[in-house]
Amino acid sequence: MDFENIRYEKQGHIATLTLNRPPANSVNLATLVDIEKALDAAEQDKEVRVLVITGAGDKGFSAGFDVSDAANAHISGPKGQEVWTRIDRFPKPVIAAINGYAFGGGCELAMASTFRVMQEGAKIGLTELNLGIIPGWGGTQRMPRILGKSKALDLILFSKRLPAQEALEIGLVDKVSAAGELMKDVTEMAEFLAQRPPLAVTSVLNAVNVGLEKGIDEGTKVEWKGTQTVSSSKDAMEGFTAFMEKRAPNFKGE
Repeated sequence: MDFENIRYEKQGHIATLTLNRPPANSVNLATLVDIEKALDAAEQDKEVRVLVITGAGDKGFSAGFDVSDAANAHISGPKGQEVWTRIDRFPKPVIAAINGYAFGGGCELAMASTFRVMQEGAKIGLTELNLGIIPGWGGTQRMPRILGKSKALDLILFSKRLPAQEALEIGLVDKVSAAGELMKDVTEMAEFLAQRPPLAVTSVLNAVNVGLEKGIDEGTKVEWKGTQTVSSSKDAMEGFTAFMEKRAPNFKGE
């Protein structure tokens, strides 16, 4: 698929969405539209089981909202919230491969992803208050869920830019990769996730998201619905059969 502001590629069960506006990979309204179309493609493609999001070049994952596109801010603001929330609720795992600085909306994009892998030398943070504005693409909601209220407010109100190791220590990212090893590490993670039973993975993601957003009562309802769906699946039969036969299962998402 051809886009103006991103690259979208697929290899096996893994799709990669690359923000392609170097050096900052800032996000304007047109980029949000491109991302939305790529999400449509990844969601509808049954072969895709994992989505990786990264940035072009070796300096930045994303600096966030493109301030030069301020004329469209009244549209891109709500649109950014909508697209990042879609990533947060995506029915397949999303891995943010943070290859450089991830500030503002770039940090919000990373937090909306299922997992975050950060390269040594990169930095991450919600820096909007330096411009007199606030995180507007879900940052005020997702950071406290990840870090807790006090730590999130510390990072947001002081506009802190954390290096990779510190981000790992507080739980803002899940793994730190050595220089030059980021995509190797991310690919290994994605390949492992791609071998997991797709129906079960989607059911888990859905149940967790509903529980966090709507409470445990609604979450357990969705969990039970997912249990019923996967229990009668061919993948469940394959899982039990492979266990009894002492071999690796071959899940097909059926």
